[in-house]
Amino acid sequence: MKLPPVILASQSPRRVQLLQELVTEFDVAPSHATELHDPSLGARRLCQINAERKALSVAEQHPDHLVLGADTLVFLDGDGLAKPADLVEAREMLRRLSGRVHEVVTGVCLVHRAAARIRRLAETTYVKFRPLTEAGIDEYLRRVQVLDKAGAYAVQEHGELIIERVEGCFSNVVGLPVQRLRQALEQWAAEASGPASPP
Repeated sequence: MKLPPVILASQSPRRVQLLQELVTEFDVAPSHATELHDPSLGARRLCQINAERKALSVAEQHPDHLVLGADTLVFLDGDGLAKPADLVEAREMLRRLSGRVHEVVTGVCLVHRAAARIRRLAETTYVKFRPLTEAGIDEYLRRVQVLDKAGAYAVQEHGELIIERVEGCFSNVVGLPVQRLRQALEQWAAEASGPASPP
C-alpha cells in the first residue's frame, strides 16, 4: 500500500515493534499532548480523544505526514487504570484485577493535516486475570517493570503468571490493534489513490 511518510506519535517500544509489522519505514515523534482522564466519556471515546490529541499535536509540526496517535487504557468497573505512579499503586491495581475480567481499549487516530484527513478507531479486548496471591504479585513485580504500563502489567511480559485468557485482539492489549490498523491504512491508501483511470 502507498502511504505518505508516516510518523508514530509515541515512543512506546511496543507500539514501534507492532507498527513495523505494517509499515516498513516511519519516524517516531513522541507527543506531549495532555491526556484527559474522564471515565464519564466512556472507555472507547476517552481513548479515541486522547489518541486524537496526541496525533494532532505532532501533525501541527509535520503537516505533510500521516501521523498515528494511540492511547491504551485498562478499564475495570468503569474506572480507567492508567500507568501506576509507583509500586504501591501498581500492587493495588493488580489486586483489583485479580480473578476478574477487564477491558483493554486502544484508541487510534490517523491525521494528515495538509490533506485535511482524519480517521479514528477503537478496539476492545477482554482479559481474564488469574486469582493472584500476594506472593504471586511480588513475583510479577520482581520480573516486570510495570510503571510505564497501563494497569500495571504487560501481557507480553510473563503474562502467563497473571493472565488466564485473552478474548479478542492480542496485539491490542500490547498497544496497537494490528488487524484493524492494517485495514484502516489500506483503506487510507485506497482513498488517497482515488478511482482508477479508464483505459
